[in-house]
Amino acid sequence: MRTNIVIDEKLMKKASKVLGTKSKRETVEAALRRAINLSEQAKIKKLFGKVKWEGNLDELRSARW
Repeated sequence: MRTNIVIDEKLMKKASKVLGTKSKRETVEAALRRAINLSEQAKIKKLFGKVKWEGNLDELRSARW
């Protein structure tokens, strides 16, 4: 989708440096992905202590090695 927006140039440069991107498009897309990931992580955090896990941790650990 093609969209024209006005973005603060200093903000764009800083975001590009932080995200390790080379183009404005890459920077915007990486920032959007990061925002979505953070939102999803926050939803997962809300489940802490509410989900009962059933399994054998020792068995899982020994299966790795």
